[in-house]
Amino acid sequence: MAEAHLIKHCAPTLAGIKTGSVFSCPYERREELMDSIRALNRRLSPKGLRVVPLRFSERKALIYLYRPSQLRQDLSDREASRILERHGYAIHSCERCVVRLAQRLREEGDFPHEIGLFLGYPPEDVRGFIENHACGFKCVGCWKVYGDEEAAQKRFRQYKKCTQVYCDRWNDGGSIDRLAVADRRSGRFTN
Repeated sequence: MAEAHLIKHCAPTLAGIKTGSVFSCPYERREELMDSIRALNRRLSPKGLRVVPLRFSERKALIYLYRPSQLRQDLSDREASRILERHGYAIHSCERCVVRLAQRLREEGDFPHEIGLFLGYPPEDVRGFIENHACGFKCVGCWKVYGDEEAAQKRFRQYKKCTQVYCDRWNDGGSIDRLAVADRRSGRFTN
């Protein structure tokens, strides 16, 4: 897996300002991709990050990079828990929720609407998307906003700036090891 893909699509997650990111990753051989994912996990897990494939299709995999401690906190939100319970998630386990998400992705083919909770989207916006069938939103950026438009716009700008800075640093020879910020919640720190 090209690390440039990870930087381009996951910079806010690498920076610790977003719970998770998903992206489509082309591959030639599935085992090569899995080797690459295992190698990335060895490098990124000390920073509180995890990389998992959610779904495979012909020559493409849907990859999820996330911060388990941040996801655990996000999914403990009352509204997030209600949404997940309605879709058969075992909300007491962050890891089991990720497994269930992968299962729903394989079953449905399309993205299940609750995926936004795994990406750090506000639960009120995920609920609004589901209840309004993706219509009637206040604005759109990384997601469709049904709640606090001002806060969402601020986040959109923050994510865009972060991605720009990370891509510039990557192009200047930065390594993913240096760009990935340690998760302070897990007690892991780096220089």
